[in-house]
Amino acid sequence: MDQKNLFLAIAVSLAILLGWQFFIDGPRREKLLAEQQRQEQLAQRAAPAGQAVPGAAGVFRPSTIGTAGVDGEIQPRSEAITASRRIPLQSASLSGSINLDNGRIDDVTLRQYRESVDPNSDNITLLSPTGSPDPYFAEFGWNGPQGTFGGNNTNWQTTSQTLTPNTPLVLTAQTDQGLTLRRTYTIDDKYMFTVVDSVENNGDAPVTLSAFARLVRINTPDTLGFFILHEGPIGVLDGTLREIDYDDLEDEPEPTSFATTGGWFGITDKYWLAVLIPDQAVPVNSSFSYRKTAREADLYQIDFLEQNVHSLPPGASVEVTSRFFAGAKVFDTLIQYRDEQNIPRFEMSMDFGWFFFITKPLLQVLIALAEQIGSVGIAANFGIAILVVTVILKLFFFPLANKSYKSMSKMKALQPKMAEIKEKFGDDKAKMQKELMGMYKREKVNPVSGCLPMLLQIPVFFALYKVLFISIEMRQSPFFGWVTDLSERDPTNIFDLFGLIPWDLPDFLAIPSIVALGAWPLFMGISMFLQMKLNPAPADPIQARMFMLMPLMFMFFLANFPVGLVIYWTWNNILSMTQQYIIMRRMGVAIGGGKIGGAKTT
Repeated sequence: MDQKNLFLAIAVSLAILLGWQFFIDGPRREKLLAEQQRQEQLAQRAAPAGQAVPGAAGVFRPSTIGTAGVDGEIQPRSEAITASRRIPLQSASLSGSINLDNGRIDDVTLRQYRESVDPNSDNITLLSPTGSPDPYFAEFGWNGPQGTFGGNNTNWQTTSQTLTPNTPLVLTAQTDQGLTLRRTYTIDDKYMFTVVDSVENNGDAPVTLSAFARLVRINTPDTLGFFILHEGPIGVLDGTLREIDYDDLEDEPEPTSFATTGGWFGITDKYWLAVLIPDQAVPVNSSFSYRKTAREADLYQIDFLEQNVHSLPPGASVEVTSRFFAGAKVFDTLIQYRDEQNIPRFEMSMDFGWFFFITKPLLQVLIALAEQIGSVGIAANFGIAILVVTVILKLFFFPLANKSYKSMSKMKALQPKMAEIKEKFGDDKAKMQKELMGMYKREKVNPVSGCLPMLLQIPVFFALYKVLFISIEMRQSPFFGWVTDLSERDPTNIFDLFGLIPWDLPDFLAIPSIVALGAWPLFMGISMFLQMKLNPAPADPIQARMFMLMPLMFMFFLANFPVGLVIYWTWNNILSMTQQYIIMRRMGVAIGGGKIGGAKTT
């Protein structure tokens, strides 16, 4: 009955999701599209004379700046870095360098994260310069009728030796128009750059300028392609979260443009994020665009241009401040930046999904529990935190589950009577159903009472799957024994007796991963089988045989899921079995073909 309820609960959940998509999310998206078009029209009307609007035909867009170098010869990343003048950057979280030939932030490596659990594996490379295999960089500057300044081909000079949290990097440059440019880079001990740009007009004629910034990524990165995870352009504009897929951006003939005051925009990967953050009090025009380079490479760009036009007579100067995030999507760090630097909804760069109202607090609870576990002398272990959360959820759902298990225990006790009714009225289905319903009413038993607890657990299951799938806190987080990464599938294999036999199959005998069961999926299947034996068997023999196969099906189905999720499911089954077994003992219900003594209670 519990497995039948599982199918019913899944069907109801899918109906809820489809209903949400059709009746709520669909109209919301249409409203956002209409608002986007209205914002574009307002931006075009409100732009002062000479002011550029990103995406408008025949006017400036930051994508026209500094295209030189994009189509040059491809060389190893290390050679592309040494081909330009640079100042090193170093913090507790980042290493790399600033390019003095154009002022770009185009060399960033994450010091605290590696490609694999191997401690000797390479650190994660986030940003790379043009000329390398996969350029990815941020650029800042000024634009006006006299040209663009501060970006590509700007010969920056400095007396600084390095950029660290304690030592800012100050750059200066002169232009042929008599402009003195000054830029100051600062970084914190995590992932935030602050960029202060100033310009002084030392020429003989007035100038008009607006600040711009752009983030460029060349070549489409490898993505997982899962519908539950967004990877690509992302931003919060006027408080609205917008996510644009790479392929959707490629289909747009013109840049997707927005006018906003406050917010942020950039590109997200599963675990990593690069984001431009303008002054939150300054209105800007932002755009998301795509084009092919001369080498037929995909070029994605996110940029912003101030709506304000700064008029500088000779001797006048102006200064603007923007920020740039380049790093890992650590939840607590994103929350800290959101609150301390007033970056709206910054934590939503993590894709919490449809059940964000469960996923987000669930992640917060797991993080808090892992920290508490670490504070008592045990290494912070998210696997233990998952076990504790499962117990908390069990306590939370205890009244509903208790009622459900009591009802199922009564159903199991009534199985002999159900068999008699089936034998007596087996040829008359209508009469049999009527007698069964009458018996349920007399005995005060609800045959579908087990559905609600299962239905309530499904969103939690999806939310935990989301947490394990998207959160960097779970990435390469170990449990015990052979589990070195809770976010990956169980690394053991039934064909080498879970690592006891030290041999690898040759490539031509490779076994599909879904068949190569790990130890935890096997434990889960066994626990599910034992739990099923406690439930009343379906009256239909064919249905009963199908349910007997359920543990085997789920065992293979979950083989490729994150092992942390399989641990949760196994532990949840064990707790459910314990609760159900105790209730059945108290009610004197037969278990495994025998009669359990004890006072019958309700």
